[in-house]
Amino acid sequence: MRLTQLLERLRYEVSQGSDEINVTELINDSRKVTEGSVFVCISGAVSDGHAYAGDVAEKGAAALVVEKDVDVPENVTVIRVEDTRYALALMSAAYFGYPAEKLKVIGITGTKGKTTTTYMVKSILEGVGHKVGLIGTIEALIGEKSIPANNTTPESYTIHKYFAEMVEAGCDSVVMEVSSQGLMLHRTAGIMFEIGIFTNLGEDHIGPNEHKDFEDYKRCKGILFTQCRLGIANVDDPWYEDVFKDATCKVETFGFTEKADLRAVDIEHITRPGYLGVRYHVSGLMDFDVEIDIPGDFSVYNSLTAIAVCRHFDVPVENIQKALKVAKVRGRIEMVKVSDEFTMMIDYAHNAMSLESLLHTLRDYRPERIVTIFGCGGNRSKTRRYEMGEVSGRMSDFTVITSDNPRFEEPQDIIDDIITGIKKTDGEYIAICDRKEAIRYSIEHGRPGDVIVLAGKGHETYQEIKGVKYDMDDRILVKEVLEEMHVR
Repeated sequence: MRLTQLLERLRYEVSQGSDEINVTELINDSRKVTEGSVFVCISGAVSDGHAYAGDVAEKGAAALVVEKDVDVPENVTVIRVEDTRYALALMSAAYFGYPAEKLKVIGITGTKGKTTTTYMVKSILEGVGHKVGLIGTIEALIGEKSIPANNTTPESYTIHKYFAEMVEAGCDSVVMEVSSQGLMLHRTAGIMFEIGIFTNLGEDHIGPNEHKDFEDYKRCKGILFTQCRLGIANVDDPWYEDVFKDATCKVETFGFTEKADLRAVDIEHITRPGYLGVRYHVSGLMDFDVEIDIPGDFSVYNSLTAIAVCRHFDVPVENIQKALKVAKVRGRIEMVKVSDEFTMMIDYAHNAMSLESLLHTLRDYRPERIVTIFGCGGNRSKTRRYEMGEVSGRMSDFTVITSDNPRFEEPQDIIDDIITGIKKTDGEYIAICDRKEAIRYSIEHGRPGDVIVLAGKGHETYQEIKGVKYDMDDRILVKEVLEEMHVR
């Protein structure tokens, strides 16, 4: 491939050598450089690709794409751009033959609701014959293949690689989670989304290696609506207008209020032994009844979002109703059978906004007690810990504070921060660092009518400690505890 082909949609200057050379591969990981490849130097939070310029030249890289000065032999072409992350996105699209242009790309951004909504949309569209790829927090789905996710929105090279595989697999559409980090780091730059969706906004992902402040968080969310044909937005969210102030797309809205184009009315919470659900009526742009086997108003918002999208694919109402009735997502209000007397659920709620929303929802179902088990991740904002402690202390009847992903911090230090937050309330709590023992305590002390919420890990199947990921799945921990209790 000619280097000019990879650079055809970029502004650049040739600092050294020629852009008319042939290159073999596009690479952004110095360990994977091969003879004749073009290496894109990314300035990352942990390491800077420019520091490896000499090494990759020795390995045989034919060209480097840079945003800083580098010192390499004269036989190596050096291409200078303003932003190498942006360059990688556009070069990746070219490298894989612009696969996004062969798909209807649906992007969903927001603080919560992204994952559940992507699976709902995929389920509904596949019910009427579309073949739909998926990229999100849990996994990427390409045909029958599932690839575990490292980031909610992967690096741009990986996105276009997945898109190309989806086209090869016969997909006509893809639904993907688009994180604020992904937008900020240009991972989706150059993609024209058929539909962009805004679910909601809360003060999350603000801190070191994330967003510098809430204004930056809002601004990054808004980027999606400058690169889509149609924006579909939750008009009830207080930050809706801020996120859409620079939007260049056509806009439709959904919500509970009269000003929404697509509205949920007559919402009814359903409770039966071992079952929590919700039903409502869709009005405005469509008119029909919906019932979902996932509780709460946020489930109404998620399903309403999916309906708003699928309306543009002319999906019949009966297909939408059937798909929403059976929609389930691993680690999102996932019921786990532990007792005939009380209920346990696993949920990914890992920030104050999502935890408060979940606990508020469960209150509507009038349980005897809400018992919340959770921890917080290490090397993340301490504010999240204080806020989650305060939310659980205020809204749970009892809290079991435990370990999540401590990363490079001491688990007890994180627990102490959570306790700082919970002490602002009158909430009762116990701290049990070992997550399995925390689960055991909660099950052994469960009372009739309780709802036990095991929060924070959701779909994750590992615990990260000192840079190493160890196998740990909340479902397996629950199963082991039940087996051990039965043996005793």
